[in-house]
Amino acid sequence: MGVSHWLLASVLFLLLSVTAQQGCSVPSSTPSVPENNLPGYVVTTISVEENFTVIIDPSSPDGDYFTIQRSELQLIKSVDYETDTVLLVTLTCEKGAVESYSLSIIVTIINQNDNSPVFKETSLTRVIPEDTKVNATIVAREDVSASDADLDTIYYKLDSMVQNTSDYFAIKGVNNPEIYLQKALNYEKFNSTTLLLYAMDNIEGMSVTIHTATATINIIIEQADTRSPWFLPCTFIDTDRSICISSTYSGRVNMSEMSTEPLTLEPGPIYAIDPDYILNEKIVYSIVGGEWNLSPSPNRFTPPSPTSVAKRRLAACDRNADNVFSVDADTGNLTMNKVASSPNSYLLQVMATQVNNKQKYSIANVEIQVINKSDHAPYFESRIYGGTVSVGLDPRSFVFQAGDSSGPLMIAALDDDFPDKVNPNIEYYIRNNTNFIATKDGLILTSVMLQSPGTAIMEAVAKDTVSLQEGSTVVTVEITAAKAEISSSDKIYTAQDMGILGGILAALLLIALVFLGLMIYKQYGKTVKFLINKKFSKDFPGSYDNQAYRQDEHPDLSAKAQESPAYINVTQIEQPSLFLTSSSEQEIHGLPQTSSASTITSDPRVEEEEEEEEEKVEEDTKHEKEVKSILKTDRNEGDPGYKAVWFKTDVDPSGENVEVINDNAVDYDDDSDQDLQEDEKEEEDDQDDHHRGLGMSLASDSSSVSVNLSPRDDSDA
Repeated sequence: MGVSHWLLASVLFLLLSVTAQQGCSVPSSTPSVPENNLPGYVVTTISVEENFTVIIDPSSPDGDYFTIQRSELQLIKSVDYETDTVLLVTLTCEKGAVESYSLSIIVTIINQNDNSPVFKETSLTRVIPEDTKVNATIVAREDVSASDADLDTIYYKLDSMVQNTSDYFAIKGVNNPEIYLQKALNYEKFNSTTLLLYAMDNIEGMSVTIHTATATINIIIEQADTRSPWFLPCTFIDTDRSICISSTYSGRVNMSEMSTEPLTLEPGPIYAIDPDYILNEKIVYSIVGGEWNLSPSPNRFTPPSPTSVAKRRLAACDRNADNVFSVDADTGNLTMNKVASSPNSYLLQVMATQVNNKQKYSIANVEIQVINKSDHAPYFESRIYGGTVSVGLDPRSFVFQAGDSSGPLMIAALDDDFPDKVNPNIEYYIRNNTNFIATKDGLILTSVMLQSPGTAIMEAVAKDTVSLQEGSTVVTVEITAAKAEISSSDKIYTAQDMGILGGILAALLLIALVFLGLMIYKQYGKTVKFLINKKFSKDFPGSYDNQAYRQDEHPDLSAKAQESPAYINVTQIEQPSLFLTSSSEQEIHGLPQTSSASTITSDPRVEEEEEEEEEKVEEDTKHEKEVKSILKTDRNEGDPGYKAVWFKTDVDPSGENVEVINDNAVDYDDDSDQDLQEDEKEEEDDQDDHHRGLGMSLASDSSSVSVNLSPRDDSDA
C-alpha cells in the first residue's frame, strides 16, 4: 500500500504542477506530519474563494484519515510511520453545481524513535564443557541479534548476573553481539552463570531517548576430565584451588617382625581422589620406585652399623629394595611381604593413576622407618593430676599445682622400654579441651584467657613419636577468681628479695660516701693537709729541734764553742724550710709575754709568698729536704747588723741585741688547739704593732728571712 501511495502521489504531483487550481488552495500541497500524532492534528490550512465550498473527495485513498474543520485540514486518528509513510487526500472545490475543481494533497509521515530493539529470542540456554577452548564461540551472532522498526543502529552490551563471572565471557564488538569465551573455565569456582545482553538504539551518555531490549543467556558448565588424581590430605597452593600438594606419608615397622595388617601411616592411609569429582574416575595404585634411605634412621636403640650402611648403598638403586612392601591396587593399603632385617628406612614412590586415562596420574612419597620393637607404651604413675589457675591471665600462663601456687603443674610419663624409664621421644598434648595446652616438657599452660571460675577436666596424652604408642591420664584444673592485689604492707618478701634490696642499698651508700668525700676534699682539702702535717710534727717532736744540723755544714765553729755552748745565734733562715713557715713561726709567737717589745713586721707580698710556701710543705716534707741550722754557737759581734737568738742558760749578761728564748718554748708542740687560736690572734696584734716600728721583719727581696729583735734588759730574760 505504501508503494502505491507513493506512485499515485508522484503522478498527482506532476499533474498539479501543470494544472491550475481555481476556487481553493493550500500553502503547500506536500505537508509533513510526525507519526504518533494526537487526533485533531492540523495538517494544513485551506484558502477558499467566495461562493466556493471544499470537501474531501470520497474516492481519496486515505480520505478516512482527514476531516475539514472550518478552513483546516485535520487528522482524525494517529498515524504510524512503520505502517504508512505518506498519505494522499483529494479536496474538491465546488461553486454551485456548475463549477467543480479538485486539489490533491500528499502528506509525508515523519519517522519518530518510538520503537525498542527486538530480539528474536529473549531467553537462551547453552551447555558448554569445562574444557572449552578460550576464544570459542558460545552464542552465534544470528541467535542474539536484535532488530529495530525505526531502522536505528543498534548497540550491544554484555553483563553477568553471577558475581565474579563477567570476565569469562565477552561479545565480539559493540555492534556485534556474538558471545565467546575469553577465559578458561573452572568447574570448582562456578558451574553455571546467567548473562544479560542489552540492545540499545542509541549510544549511552547522549542526551537522547534510548530504547533498550534485553536477552537472557543461561550458561551451564559441564565438568570435564581436566585434573590428575590428588593424594589426600593435600594443601591448595593457589586461589583457584586447581593445584593441591600432598605431604609425605610416614610409617614405622618393627625390625625382624612382619605385620599382616595394613601399615598405619601418618597423616593417614594412602588415598587418592579424582578432583573432577562429578566424573570420579576410578584410580589404581602401584609402587613405581623405592630405595633405602641412606640417612641414619631414628632407631631408638641400635645405631646403624658400617655394614648396614654399605648394604644400603648397594641397594639404593633397586626399586622397593628386597620387595619388602606392596600396595593394594584398589585400596592403596600398604602391607609387608617380608620382615625388615636391618634398621633401615625405606623411601617408596606410590603412583595413583586414572583407569580411563593413564596420563592422568600423581606420585606420593612414603617413608617407612624400621625400629626396634617397643614392648611397652608410655604410662603415667599418677592417674589424676590436680592444678589451679586464675581467671583473667594472659594466654600461655602456667597452671600451678593444687595447693602449691609457686610450683607449675608438670606431667611426666614413663616408658619401661628404657633403663631409666625416660623416653626422649615422648610428646604431650591435651585431647579434649582447647583452653589448655601441654608443652614438650609436660608443663600445662592456658591457651586462652579464661573468663569465669569453674573446674576443667581434660585428658593429657603422652605419645611416643617413634613407636606411635600412647598413654593418657586425667588432669583436673580448678579455675579460681582473680586474686586481689596484695598491698605492700601484706606482701611477704623472700630472702632473695631482701638480698637484692641490701645490695641496692649498699651500692647507694658507697656512692653517697664517695660523693661526700669529694665534697669534703674540695671544701677543706688544704686545711686537712695542714692539720695532718701538724699532727705528724707533734708525733715526732724532734723535728722542731735542729735535727738538720750537721757538723760539716758549719766548719767555722770553734772547739771551744762546741764544748761550751753558752751562746747560740741565728744567722739566716731559708724560706723553703718547713719549720720556718710553720713550727718556728709558731714558736716565736709562743714566747713568754714578758717580752712586750717583741713584734712581727710583715709585708703583704711576703704573706702571699708564705701562703705559696705552705702549699709546698707536704711535698718538701716527703722528700725530706735538708734544713739548714738556724742556731750557731759563735758570735759575730763585729757585724753591726748581726742578730742572734740565745737560750736562757747560755745568755751572756753583757750581750746586747739578744732575744732570750725560754726552755719551755719547745713545749709548744704540746699546746692545745685553743692556744693555737690565741697565738694566731696575738700574731694579728703583733702585725698591728709593726706600724709603731717594733718587732720582727721578714725580708721578701732575698731568699732568707732575718729575725730582728729589739734591745731589752737582762731582767727580761
